[in-house]
Amino acid sequence: MSKVWVFGEDISTDLIIPGRYLVDRDPEKLAQHAMEGADPEFSEKVEDGDVLIAGKNFGCGSSREHAPIALKTAGISGIIAESFARIFYRNAINQGIPVLVHEGIQEKFETGNEVEVDWENGKIKNLATNETFETDPLPQLLRDIVNAGGLLKHLKKG
Repeated sequence: MSKVWVFGEDISTDLIIPGRYLVDRDPEKLAQHAMEGADPEFSEKVEDGDVLIAGKNFGCGSSREHAPIALKTAGISGIIAESFARIFYRNAINQGIPVLVHEGIQEKFETGNEVEVDWENGKIKNLATNETFETDPLPQLLRDIVNAGGLLKHLKKG
């Protein structure tokens, strides 16, 4: 069970982690500014295990790895969106963040709802409304990367 944070469409990497913080690669410092462009108080309110739910084109903009690093370090355990910018999608997986795509999911949740997610099987349940949604899970190789904690850890496992 996780708390949900709902964001709209076209949430860019600059909204996720504003460009002025890109000089710093320290994940803890980046996490202090996660989602600052969309919700300036997000990093103070987010808790370990929370889930982001968004509309279309989440993570559009630049190819910066800083965005998924900031979200993961802030405590985000996964992201469900109507669609992702391709490079963000892969950067999130490479950082060990599970992602799911489900058309219309943004409209099914409100910030603060609790969600139960079966990332392995693509099942999403809104505990506030008792609605369940199914979607395609990540392919096995990508699940293996996420389960290892990211691409580098997956490669080290051999």
